[in-house]
Amino acid sequence: MNRRQWLRLCASGMLVATTLPLTGCSTALPAEAIAAWQPPSAKLPLREWVLAHAILAPNAHNLQSWLVNLDTPDTIWLRLDPQRLLPATDPYHRQLVMSQGTFLELLAIAAQERGYRAEITPFPAGEFGQEVGDTPIARVRLLADASVRPDPLFAQILQRHTNRSLYLPQIPTAAALAAIRASVAGLPVEVGMVVAGEPSIAEHRRIAQQAWEIELSTPAPLLESYRVLRVGPDEIAAHRDGISLNTPLIRLLTATGLFDRSRPSPPESAAVRGQVDEFNAKIASTQAFFWLITLDNRRATQLAAGRAYVRAQLAATAQGLVMHPLQQALQEYPEQSGPYAAIRQLLGVHEAAHTVQMWARLGYAPPVEPSPRRGLAAHLRPA
Repeated sequence: MNRRQWLRLCASGMLVATTLPLTGCSTALPAEAIAAWQPPSAKLPLREWVLAHAILAPNAHNLQSWLVNLDTPDTIWLRLDPQRLLPATDPYHRQLVMSQGTFLELLAIAAQERGYRAEITPFPAGEFGQEVGDTPIARVRLLADASVRPDPLFAQILQRHTNRSLYLPQIPTAAALAAIRASVAGLPVEVGMVVAGEPSIAEHRRIAQQAWEIELSTPAPLLESYRVLRVGPDEIAAHRDGISLNTPLIRLLTATGLFDRSRPSPPESAAVRGQVDEFNAKIASTQAFFWLITLDNRRATQLAAGRAYVRAQLAATAQGLVMHPLQQALQEYPEQSGPYAAIRQLLGVHEAAHTVQMWARLGYAPPVEPSPRRGLAAHLRPA
């Protein structure tokens, strides 16, 4: 598609947006796609109740790669769904293991709310390598414990949403940053944050922008994202996962066959350049960055990093802040080697084993809708 066609379609999209009935081109997500964000009934059995909170965890590409088995009484077995991997952008499954950690942390917080302790045994059959297979990620036993106290972060589970929009020109307060840092105390992670006005902020922005452009210009990662794009209410409601796009323009482009998800858009195309410009504006609006570093990159450490990230995001939510992961520069495919090295250098990570597990935008922004969820039944599997 050339620029003239793109501009013509943009104009058509705006016309459609202003002339079609609101029910036909609303950008709101279908109700069934976000129904899981309603508080679960207190009448649910305990394991289902805590899992109804766990499936709201942030996760890579919103794949929701969680498989749960409840055949053993009072026990939850968690596995990584081998059908929901990201071989191009996450070739070593690091991000997806972190996503298992976010799930486990919300499960544990929800259990505490009911007076139970989640006894989590990571990788009871040993850590897996490159092949995921059927290796259990964790065995969880829910134990009644009179000493358990509710976690204040529980109140934020239904409020926490990843916010990818433009951020407001307001620097997070020192108290808010301290609360985020305190939320991960005791976990094996090093927390870092930087705010606008500090010398390194420009380099954070530059690396984020470069990494995003590389992702959009590299066919395999771009196609991997295209495969999980859900365009329009019908696709969003049918899948309830992936990356939801529901604007009139993208729906028009898809309906007319001018947005072909079977092949990558050329780097010089108006579609890619438009996404680059939009992302650059978002990065320019970012007033703070957040990161997590670990001393090694074992699977158990990746789980712990995921637990730390979701706690930090819940704490940020409690402070009126939002987060948006910038994982592109942390991804281990060859084309990202430049940004990968640059962010490690910027954050002072020089030991080979030390790993930047998370890097994210942090700031204030208008609220956004939650991301779709497939519902608990979609994750339950027999042994």
